[in-house]
Amino acid sequence: MQRWKRTLALPVTMVAIALGFLIALQAQTQKNVSAAEQISEQRMSQMKAVLVNSQEQNALLQERHKDLSEKLDLARNQVGTDPQLLVHLKQLKMLDGTQEVEGPGILVSIDDRNKKVTFPLYTDEILRMINTLKLAGAEAISINGQRIVGSTDIVLSGSSTILVNKVPINRTEGNPYEFSAIGDQETLLDYVSQLDGKTLKDRGMTVSIARKTLRIPSYKGSYSFKEARSLADSGA
Repeated sequence: MQRWKRTLALPVTMVAIALGFLIALQAQTQKNVSAAEQISEQRMSQMKAVLVNSQEQNALLQERHKDLSEKLDLARNQVGTDPQLLVHLKQLKMLDGTQEVEGPGILVSIDDRNKKVTFPLYTDEILRMINTLKLAGAEAISINGQRIVGSTDIVLSGSSTILVNKVPINRTEGNPYEFSAIGDQETLLDYVSQLDGKTLKDRGMTVSIARKTLRIPSYKGSYSFKEARSLADSGA
């Protein structure tokens, strides 16, 4: 009887140890899962907060743009119909992006959903594309409907939402990123195809460039200066 008990004691002990190890491992795994879920919820909450704030800012900017446009129209009526003044005013609006424009140019479509693509399109790659278009002499540029102006900011919100002028521009299902640029078509096409287009294709993305007559929308935000002031106003 004693010998039988001694023979059984070792297996029972080993089973007990293994069972205790599994219970501890399960508890730790559950703890890790809970922590991961909590972190994920926090990140999602932060992303939503950033997006809501950006949308609110965009709504305020659109209201201010509307107000300034009305004041500009009023000022235009007050100064009369001087042709030179009106032409100069229109040129200024085209330069600052507050005037919708139309003309020949190129449409660059970039699709990063190919299976060969390890990482999606980066914000710095968007900036490089815009700089290339400017270098090629583009007179007006937009990406997914957002006009590029001097104050345009291009940032990543959360892990995947790209904001341009504080507006999300991520491609919708079935549609790629689209850069519209007005300027000399041959020069624009040559620069993009030889520089950024080639680099993105090497990364596995689908890049297409087409010559088109484009209509580029106006900038819907507004310009505000808190510190900068005109030297003409100060008499300097």
